Amino acid sequence: MASEIQHFTIPVFIPMQGCPHACVFCDQRKITSGNEAPDDIGIIKRIEKHLETIPRHNSKIEIGFFGGSFTGLTIERQKHYLNLVQPWLKSGIISGMRLSTRPDYINDNILQILKDFGVNTIELGAQSLDDEVLQLARRRHTSEQVRQAAALIKRSGFSLGLQMMLGLPGDTFQKSINTAKGIISSGADCTRIYPTLVVQNTDLEIIYKKGEYQPLTLDEAVEWCSSIVLLFEEAKVKILRIGLHPGEGMIHGNDIIAGPFHVAFGELVHTALWKDVLLKIPEDPSAAITVFVNPGQLNSAIGHKGSNKKLLQQRFRDVKFKVDKNLVGREFYVDHR
Repeated sequence: MASEIQHFTIPVFIPMQGCPHACVFCDQRKITSGNEAPDDIGIIKRIEKHLETIPRHNSKIEIGFFGGSFTGLTIERQKHYLNLVQPWLKSGIISGMRLSTRPDYINDNILQILKDFGVNTIELGAQSLDDEVLQLARRRHTSEQVRQAAALIKRSGFSLGLQMMLGLPGDTFQKSINTAKGIISSGADCTRIYPTLVVQNTDLEIIYKKGEYQPLTLDEAVEWCSSIVLLFEEAKVKILRIGLHPGEGMIHGNDIIAGPFHVAFGELVHTALWKDVLLKIPEDPSAAITVFVNPGQLNSAIGHKGSNKKLLQQRFRDVKFKVDKNLVGREFYVDHR
């Protein structure tokens, strides 16, 4: 039986210098002054360092330009960065590139250039598909622009990613559910889900300290996200990330003022999803049970810091978890001992 192909993305962070937009959640001063764009040697060394750690056998490797709105750079600058990657692309060491950008920075000319240089996937920072939320977040684009850009990307043959944020000013659970459904109906192949965090030196920090904005609690963010994950899973939209990790892009742990931050946020979400599944097992304090799950789901089933196993131990005399590679997703079965 052939081993499964592993996918690797080598991230190259290209902060957009002088972005004309100032979203409420974005520290524009840090982007424009504190994070200079990496020089060519720095990019090349970063890629080479990552390649040293990635096995070539049964691996699919791509390079991702993240950290800003790539297509908001000048055409010359875009071509310059894309050119740096060409030796690895032409040699077959990498299979392609992906990048993140804004929906209002997409047009036919830009897409043709990206295709010519070997870009496979374009991720749009949609954040929300509710126009009131977009306006309050000062995104400077509409939900219709997101849909139009998404359609153009799909028609041009790219893989489409649509990123969303939960709990922005004006957001509600139902609005976030509607955004997830809109991402699905737009034909997204992949997504990222980020709970909104109040970051130092942003307009959101000012609004928060005035008492005009209340971020989601951690429990609320996990609950919202759990419902959204189920929608994406059912629609077979690949979830690339849940929650922001310190150091990713331009946010670091000490920059976060408030909001549902947790270093293992994604793990909390998957723990919550398994909790709902495992609570369907009829309680029997006299029984000892073994719960069989897919190997890739074992940690999530047991739960963050063993929380799901501890919960079951309150309902049964003894609880064990074992793996069965024939199970898929959150399928499970219980053996009573």
